[in-house]
Amino acid sequence: MIVELVRIGNSRGIRIPKPLIEQCGFGDTVDLRVEQNRLVIASHRPPRQGWGEAFLRAGTVEDQLPPESMPANGFDRDEWEW
Repeated sequence: MIVELVRIGNSRGIRIPKPLIEQCGFGDTVDLRVEQNRLVIASHRPPRQGWGEAFLRAGTVEDQLPPESMPANGFDRDEWEW
């Protein structure tokens, strides 16, 4: 799709058609960046969005193996000293 740049004060902008906004899931803010000389406009997601839910789904400390049941690695054998 080709769109014209519109003058906004000393800057330029584009109008994004409503169907594209809905398809991309844009809210009131977007993430704007340049990658390989291309302008990328992506949905803005707060840092660590969804981490809390993922942590809860991952299980608890009791689900993990105790350290003494895990095989020794190179650090354990060669570098660790008590």
